[in-house]
Amino acid sequence: MTSVISMSHAGRVTFLSIAALLAAGTASAQVALSHDDTSRPTAVSATDSGASDAQFFSESNDAPDPSGGSATPAPANGAPNGQYDNSAGRGGHDWKSRIAIEAGGGFNVPSSDTSSYLNTGFNFTAGGGLHFSHGVSLLAEYQYVRDGLPNSLVAEAGASSGYADIWSFTVDPVVDLMPKKATSAYVTGGGGFYRKVTNFESPQPTQYCTYFYCGIVNQNTVIGHFSSNQGGWNVGGGVSHRFGGMYGEGKTEVFAEVRYLDVMTPAVTTSANGLGVTSVAAGTKLIPITFGVRF
Repeated sequence: MTSVISMSHAGRVTFLSIAALLAAGTASAQVALSHDDTSRPTAVSATDSGASDAQFFSESNDAPDPSGGSATPAPANGAPNGQYDNSAGRGGHDWKSRIAIEAGGGFNVPSSDTSSYLNTGFNFTAGGGLHFSHGVSLLAEYQYVRDGLPNSLVAEAGASSGYADIWSFTVDPVVDLMPKKATSAYVTGGGGFYRKVTNFESPQPTQYCTYFYCGIVNQNTVIGHFSSNQGGWNVGGGVSHRFGGMYGEGKTEVFAEVRYLDVMTPAVTTSANGLGVTSVAAGTKLIPITFGVRF
């Protein structure tokens, strides 16, 4: 090998430069290796590693909440946390979720012993109350019933037509027979206050006006009536279907029901507002058939 001394001046400069670069590179590698070694965990035995891991997870799970309370554990897989539970009204603790509301309408059929002084008609029902459990509710209900009068009764009074209005306020529990089913059957019934008004009509000259014209027309007008206030009761049942939730356990449901309604009206023989003498037997018995929705 050629001696460094015997090299030319240019060769010696080149050799010394290369040597200096190699030395600097070696020093940088040693410094980087030193930093990398300090960032790595020291090897431990299997026993020490298990203890360290257990201590790490214990400290991570039991770390105190910065606000002062303990951390809330996450719910198990599939367990609802209640935030989006549509069935809270059936079993929740919030009083608002226990509120029950219903509305419906349908038609009425008189029983055989009432058909002599009432025809078919329609009904409207609205109510509100509380869900006491998943299958038991208590409702305060308002019901309006309108039924026509048979021709024989109208003729006795000397009128041309007539109708009977019945409105009531009752308290009615609703018991679901299959509360865990989306489609179920239920029973209901109750009692309360009823008012019945029997009206007779006849065409009367009445002024009728539009934006462009006013004139006299014949229009059916109530010319006589009689009324009574009494108690009454009802009992029946129906079918319902709930919506919401994976298994139909939500609060919203549609229903169809049939009830037997007994209004304890007294027997009446009267000449309403000077009309002909009219006789009505005691008791008003109807079969309302109603379709509606509950929440």
